[in-house]
Amino acid sequence: MHQFFEEYPFRCVPSLHLLIDYWRETLAPQSEHWSRQFKEIEEGLKKAPELCGSEIEFAAIDYHKELVAKLMSPVFPHALWNGEAMGALVPFTLEPIYVSNEFRRLLLRQDGTFQGGLNLTQDEFCHVRLMRAYILILSKFYDIEPDVQYPLIRVIEDPDTGLERLFRIDVRFDFVEVKNVNEFKELTQSERQRVKDNLTNVDVLREILRPEDFEFHGFTVVRAVEVTESEVLSQLGRDLVDQESIFSTAGAQRLEWRLRCLFRRPDLRTGLAALQGDQVLLIRSQCDTDCGCIFMASEHVPLETFKNTIFDRVACEKKTIVISDLSERSSLTPLERNMIDLGYHSFIVAPLLYQGKLVGQLFLKSPHPGDLGPTDVLLVKRIVPLFAMALKRAVDEFENRIDGIIKERCTAVHPSVEWRFQRAVFQYLERSRGGEGSDLEPIVFRDVYPLYAASDIRGSSDARNRSIQDDLSEHLNLALNVLRRAREAKPLPVLDELTYRVNAQLEKTRHVLSTGDDKSVIQFLRNEVEPVFSVLSDFGPQVKDAIDRYKSSMDSNVGTVYRKRKDFEESVSRFNERLASYLDREEAEAQSIFPHYFDKHQTDGIDYLIYVGASMVENGRFDELYLRNLRLWQIMVASGIAWHTDKLKSDLKVPLDSAHLILVNNSPLSIRFRFDEKRFDVDGAYDVGHEIVRSRIDKASVKGSGERLTQPEQIAIVYSRAEEEREMRRHIDFLRHEGFLKGSVESIELEDLPAVQGLRALRIAVDLDSTALARRVERMDAAITQPVAM
Repeated sequence: MHQFFEEYPFRCVPSLHLLIDYWRETLAPQSEHWSRQFKEIEEGLKKAPELCGSEIEFAAIDYHKELVAKLMSPVFPHALWNGEAMGALVPFTLEPIYVSNEFRRLLLRQDGTFQGGLNLTQDEFCHVRLMRAYILILSKFYDIEPDVQYPLIRVIEDPDTGLERLFRIDVRFDFVEVKNVNEFKELTQSERQRVKDNLTNVDVLREILRPEDFEFHGFTVVRAVEVTESEVLSQLGRDLVDQESIFSTAGAQRLEWRLRCLFRRPDLRTGLAALQGDQVLLIRSQCDTDCGCIFMASEHVPLETFKNTIFDRVACEKKTIVISDLSERSSLTPLERNMIDLGYHSFIVAPLLYQGKLVGQLFLKSPHPGDLGPTDVLLVKRIVPLFAMALKRAVDEFENRIDGIIKERCTAVHPSVEWRFQRAVFQYLERSRGGEGSDLEPIVFRDVYPLYAASDIRGSSDARNRSIQDDLSEHLNLALNVLRRAREAKPLPVLDELTYRVNAQLEKTRHVLSTGDDKSVIQFLRNEVEPVFSVLSDFGPQVKDAIDRYKSSMDSNVGTVYRKRKDFEESVSRFNERLASYLDREEAEAQSIFPHYFDKHQTDGIDYLIYVGASMVENGRFDELYLRNLRLWQIMVASGIAWHTDKLKSDLKVPLDSAHLILVNNSPLSIRFRFDEKRFDVDGAYDVGHEIVRSRIDKASVKGSGERLTQPEQIAIVYSRAEEEREMRRHIDFLRHEGFLKGSVESIELEDLPAVQGLRALRIAVDLDSTALARRVERMDAAITQPVAM
């Protein structure tokens, strides 16, 4: 018997009696043909009574093989017997009783034992055998029919090619009889439920139903259905999820082996190439690195090398090409001659497309002329999407690696200076590849001009505090209403005390709120007032109605009244969104004129910082004309923001005004990227003065009057030098002529700020009714539906 037979707890006995009964009771009555056949079989069985018992010996089966073949003919049709792998096995064993030649050739060794491996471990296989036995027991004796499927896949080596072939083992139990050999055990209700809850737990099943109480007689019908194609495709899909499958020697060899099995060609070789600009990255099958990176694991070949080759044609036509014998082509390129010299003749080259874009190529090659043909293209079409996604992901991951280093060491850098960071990262990777330990080089831009502007919401802090006070007052009044109704129903002194405390909180909210006051009021209501509602709700319907109004007035997200604050915050959000969107469109156009660093921030309003200069441009070309253009642009943008504010005000639940400030500094400075803080900062003590001014200028006031410098519908331009004033006056005069600005220019001296003295400002009103300004803003707004050229 089979090696697993002894350790299997159920007794499994080979028998043909169910098959004989099937002939007698089902087949013979169906037709005269089957009846005659069975009469012949019955005559044979009279001479071979050893085949009729509940247990037969293998020697008897071998001795009466012709009679056994006749008995088995309805189960295993003669038309399929020679071509398919099928047979009969002792139930729940790997012991063959009667098998086809193909079954024997593919699945059995010379000694009759099974060859190849399963998709299960030995423990898992034993578990499945036990589970299937219990399924039959439960179905026959206890009316429990579990629907448990557990596919078995056997991997064998094809004796002709030496390649793997995969077969799904389909098992049927039509001719297996379960016998209860000891006293039958009835299951209690709890045992039945426990069985149902543990249908796959053989230890629990074995505890309830002892294996020694049951025997299996008969044979299982087994068919081996080849699933090499579907299984290999599934394996390829799983492999290609892992980058190691492409960028390691073991992974690349495993992929090639799977493709050989899929196409059933032991001499098949594969290649994979990615397109990267004017370079082709040929994935090396022998990778001496485990970096998992396409850049490091590939040979870089100029795209020009592939000109006029079959690979070039595939790239141009984006269609799969089959070459029966490359040596028969005329006008071979050096690359193609090299392929022939290497011993390859037959090719399939397939484009790898991702969302319609060519990302690379997959090529299959064989040393045998005519080995690959059009029928193989059908399989190629099924695998190219897998390789295309894997290759696209590999290229993306390499690019993300570059971006990741930039973000890790730097930040999400502005596109205008991205080239400088990429150069630094490439140099860093190159040094690392050569074994040199180093960090990213310093990134410094020298002699750049700073430009700063801000458009703030006027009085946003006061408006926010008022909205908080209004919501808290409404919340407290709702609580007072509950307590008032409760006191009317039952005048308890403790309710008087609680009312006094709520009124004290209400009085507190009418004054200036300090940081955290709103939280303390809400905490008071939650801890002191709301817990008594469960008791007060029994005081009568009016009290219950007041509690319901209280609860329905609460915002589910914040747990308090959130009307005025919501109106204010929604207004600020719409305000910021509108202004930021407009500024982005303006900035995109300015960026297309000349590249510059741009950094925008949003709080209660919007502000931005620009750096521009020769060192920030990859080609190093810069003229101060672009600097003057940006300063003029700043005033035009501030005018556009004021126009948007005016038009938006009536649509907001809380009307908002904006005030506009521009800071002029005509002295170039140096900026350095601070890797620890992941941001740009001025480089050097001398240049830090600009940062101090920029951080404090929003508090500037007019000297002698205390009036805020920034006012709604006006633009304030702060400067410190006479030449800066002259330039800005020229810009103001022009824009006043164009209709963007109106009125006279105020010349203002500013109060000294901490560590900042001697600043002056120009202030002028925006012409909100200007048709010229409206036309410019509308042109920018129209750009929202169109991509901006960069």
